[in-house]
Amino acid sequence: MTESRHITTREDYENALKSMDTYIDITIDDVILIARRAEQYAQRRVTESIRTKHVMTSPVITVHEDSLMSDAAHIMITERISGLPVVDGNNYLLGIVTEADFLHAIGIPAHQPYHSVWQTLESMMVHLTYHDEPGSNTDMVKDHMTKDVICAKPQHEIHHLVDLMKKHNVKRIVICDSENQAVGIVTRSNLVKLFFDKYS
Repeated sequence: MTESRHITTREDYENALKSMDTYIDITIDDVILIARRAEQYAQRRVTESIRTKHVMTSPVITVHEDSLMSDAAHIMITERISGLPVVDGNNYLLGIVTEADFLHAIGIPAHQPYHSVWQTLESMMVHLTYHDEPGSNTDMVKDHMTKDVICAKPQHEIHHLVDLMKKHNVKRIVICDSENQAVGIVTRSNLVKLFFDKYS
C-alpha cells in the first residue's frame, strides 16, 4: 500500500494564518514563499552530506598523453564512455580527450551551435568513406586533448559539482587528489543516477 501524499494549498496557508492568536504583518504570499524556501534549504541540507567521493566513478579510466588517438577511441568505444582524462607516467592529470575532440581532429565542427546532429553524422560518414584505411591515424592524444580541465576534489559537495558544470558548460568533472592525480570522474549520468537512487 502506497503512502498518500498531501499537497499544501493556498487555502491551507490562509487557514493556518487565521488560526494564529496574534497579528502577523505578513501576507499569504510571504508565508508560501517562506515555506518553499525552507523546503529548499532542508533538501540542500540533506544533500550537503553527499560528497563527490560518494558518487564519482573510481578508479577512473585514463589514457596516456603519448597514446594514439585511435587507441583512445578504442577505449572509449569498448568502455562506452565519452571522455578520458589524459595523464603522464605518474598519473598526473594533463588534460582530457572527449568525443568532441575526436570530431574536431577530423575536421567536423562539433562545437558549432548551428551544426545539427544529422549534419554531424553526415560529416562522419563522409570522413569514413575517404579514411577507411586501418592504422592510418597516427595522431597522438596530447595533440588534440583539451588542456584546461575542470577539476574538483573528493571532499567537495555535490552542489559544487553542479555549479561547476553549469558555469563551464561541461558534461563531466575530473576528480583529483591533493597532488593533482586523477582519482575519479563525475559525469551528468552519475548525478542523474544519484537522483533516481535517492527518490525512486
